[in-house]
Amino acid sequence: MFNGTAGSFTVRFFYLYCMRKTVVSLVFLLALKTTYAASVDTVSIFSNAMKKSNKCVVIKPGGYKKEKDGFPVVYLLHGYGGDYANWVKRVPELMQHADELRLIIVCPDGSKGSWYIDSPVDSSMRFETYVGKEIPEYIDANYKTIKDRKARAITGLSMGGHGGLFLGFRHAETFGACGSMSGGVDIRLYTKNWDLQKIIGDTATHAADWNNLTVTNVIENKLVQPLAIMIDCGTDDFFYAVNRALHEKMLTRKIAHDYIERPGKHDWNYWRNAVKYQLLFFKEYFNSK
Repeated sequence: MFNGTAGSFTVRFFYLYCMRKTVVSLVFLLALKTTYAASVDTVSIFSNAMKKSNKCVVIKPGGYKKEKDGFPVVYLLHGYGGDYANWVKRVPELMQHADELRLIIVCPDGSKGSWYIDSPVDSSMRFETYVGKEIPEYIDANYKTIKDRKARAITGLSMGGHGGLFLGFRHAETFGACGSMSGGVDIRLYTKNWDLQKIIGDTATHAADWNNLTVTNVIENKLVQPLAIMIDCGTDDFFYAVNRALHEKMLTRKIAHDYIERPGKHDWNYWRNAVKYQLLFFKEYFNSK
């Protein structure tokens, strides 16, 4: 009788102990998740260069309000036909990435087809100035950032891949690292596509602009500051050949960079995977400085 009672008591006690520990663990995990839950702002940022405002998504990591020293920032650019909300809608995991890597992620609006350049034929399109200068100034003035080029990186997909490298090389005083995912890195081969002539002009009158505004030539300009560079493209992508050629040219010119090619197409399945490695690459760069 005594042994049976003792045994029942022991089982009940052990059960209650385990249940209590489980509840405590769940409460702890929920509290942790709440403490480090990223948040998303949608802001309008005015451009003095274009005399208008565009929307921009800002992903803040959990614990943002308590941060005293500021966060590094990755600027993440959308592709042709996209907008400021593309990335956060198609890859909601960005919030988790921001949390885990302790980054602010900024997704500017590059208009439907700006290619992130200052158009030589349309004064209303000044997206090199806007994204390369005005938006970082706004973000630094309004968010808890580390205000140093060594704590800023820029990358994007497709048109935004061109923008990431183009702005990285042209504004190395602002960005310490840059990258590209499936980037259209040689626009000279696509003169009749993606509204490029509306932005750059015809190829005869503006031949010099076509040469000066394409990434494959921009990399020839001497950098005022060193850059950490990552290029990523799928082998089944229609931009694969130009990315491979850019990689070979950078090797020839001894421009240090990380280059990744793997099976994949020009689609969100590829970019959803690629962005994880780009963000990790940038975080490693930030940590090394």
